[in-house]
Amino acid sequence: MASLRAFGVILQKLSPNSVTYNCPRLFHLHRNGLCSLSSLAAEASSSESKMKCRGNQMRRIWMSPVCMGRRSSKIAGRKGAQDAKKAKLYSRIGKEVVSAVKKGGTSPISNTLLAALLEKAKELDVPKEILDRNIKRASEKGQEAYIEKIYEVYGFGGASMVVEVSTDKINRSVAAVREVVKDYGGKMADPGSVMFKFRRARVVNVKASDVDKDQLLTISLDAGAEDVIEPPEYEDDTEEERSERYYKIVTSTENYSGILSKLREENIKFEPDSGSELLPISSIEVDDEAMDLNKELMDKLLELDDVDAVYTDQK
Repeated sequence: MASLRAFGVILQKLSPNSVTYNCPRLFHLHRNGLCSLSSLAAEASSSESKMKCRGNQMRRIWMSPVCMGRRSSKIAGRKGAQDAKKAKLYSRIGKEVVSAVKKGGTSPISNTLLAALLEKAKELDVPKEILDRNIKRASEKGQEAYIEKIYEVYGFGGASMVVEVSTDKINRSVAAVREVVKDYGGKMADPGSVMFKFRRARVVNVKASDVDKDQLLTISLDAGAEDVIEPPEYEDDTEEERSERYYKIVTSTENYSGILSKLREENIKFEPDSGSELLPISSIEVDDEAMDLNKELMDKLLELDDVDAVYTDQK
C-alpha cells in the first residue's frame, strides 16, 4: 500500500493541472495522490489521454491555469449578447406602449404619443405582434403605467455605471437593483454623481466586417452624423472576435432617420438603438480583475426584468 501511495504522489506531481473523468465503477485518481488498485492498473496500462472501458470512455483533460482577462471577458460578453439586446429592446418598447395607451387610449389617431411610438417601433424593426400584445395588455385590469427611473452605481477600478429602469412597481425595482449591486460588490451612488460622466445620443451600430471603414465614414458624415466611434482592438484578438466588432455612428435625433435611410440605400446592415444610448464623455482603463467584476455586475443587473440598459465608462 505504501508503494501505491508513493506512486500516486509521483503521478500527482507530474500532472498538477490534470483532471481525470472516470467511467462508473472503474477507477478514480484522487487529487491527494492516492490511487485505488484498479486506477493504478489503468494508469500503468496506457499513456494515452483517452481510454475505453466497457463501452464507455474515460478522458483526461489537461488544464492550464485560467486567467479571466480581456479576451475571456470579451468572449463571455459576446455569447448571446445580440439576442439579449434584442429582447431588452422589445421589452422596453412594450413598456412604452403600455404607458402610452394608459395615458391616451388605444387609437393612434387620437393618441399622438402612441402614434409616434409605433413609428419609432417600425424604425427599430420591432415585430407587430409585440406591439399588439402590449396594446392589449395595457387594457387589462390591474396593469399600471410604467415609470422610468435611473440608478447610478460605482463599480470596480474607478468605473461608474448608469442603470436605466422602466417599472410599474418602483419599490420592487429599487430593491432588486440594490440587492444585486450589494451582492456583487458595487456601491449605489447619489443621484447626479455619475450621470455627468455621460451624454445621451442616438446610436447606430454597424458590424465592422460588413462595411468598409472609409465608406462608412463618408456615408455617415455626409448624412449628418456627429461621430463614428471605432471598436477597440486587442493584440490577442482572434478572427472570430474581429468579426464581432461594431462601429458606433453617433448622431442627433433629427438626423437619425436620415442615416438609417442612407444605410439602407447602400445595403449596409445595421442595428438601431432602443431610442437613445448613454455614451461616456471619457473612458477609463481598468485592470483585468476589475473588468471581469464589472462585467459580472452588469450582467446580473441586466437579468432583472425592470432593467432596460446598463452603461459604463469602462474602456
